Amino acid sequence: MKIALFGGTFDPIHSGHLSAAMAAQSAFALDEISFVPTGVPPHKRARTVTAFADRYAMVALACNDVPHLAPSRLEDPEHHGGEPNYSIDTIRRFHQQMADDDHLYFLIGVDAFLDIPTWHDPVALLDSCDFIVVSRPGFEIGKINSILPAVLRSEQPLQENRIDLRRTSVHLLTTVEADISSSNIRQRSAHGESLTGLVPQPVADYIKKRNIYAQDTYAEKN
Repeated sequence: MKIALFGGTFDPIHSGHLSAAMAAQSAFALDEISFVPTGVPPHKRARTVTAFADRYAMVALACNDVPHLAPSRLEDPEHHGGEPNYSIDTIRRFHQQMADDDHLYFLIGVDAFLDIPTWHDPVALLDSCDFIVVSRPGFEIGKINSILPAVLRSEQPLQENRIDLRRTSVHLLTTVEADISSSNIRQRSAHGESLTGLVPQPVADYIKKRNIYAQDTYAEKN
């Protein structure tokens, strides 16, 4: 099987996330895309993140009855004592439950990927599985190569949409245009504005029923 992990705060999951997932599924013939809401995100400890149970519930609603998409509790904080969880740990745990002939990808937006040098153990992370980097049309793959750790950076002529590393590859997917941010959705929800087209309707209904973002003051995009 070809399996992709799609990690993120998903606060909330939105149509841009789903568009990226479906574009990746089509381009790489993925059998499953596992949406992994972060438990205690190390890079967002400066602000309040919606409870994992609510973020997971919204992911489950968004994935419900959609072929190839599945929610995952890999980073449920109840499994890790509430400590920050790193992507390399999530991938290692997932590897333990894979079959020998499974192939693992990590699906990630280009803005997040460009920050990978600051992530925990980036060399081991990039060695652990293939990456699918989702960007808008026109993004140049050379920008990705330029931020890779020196030990992994390719000195060979670059292909248009792929960089082969020493054990894995980074694939650039430039077919997704979705100008949607979770922070904007939180702010719209806090002001009672419509979320039509921004999140699946079951997610919008859940947000309204639970009044999740009524007092939202988040400013950053993600």
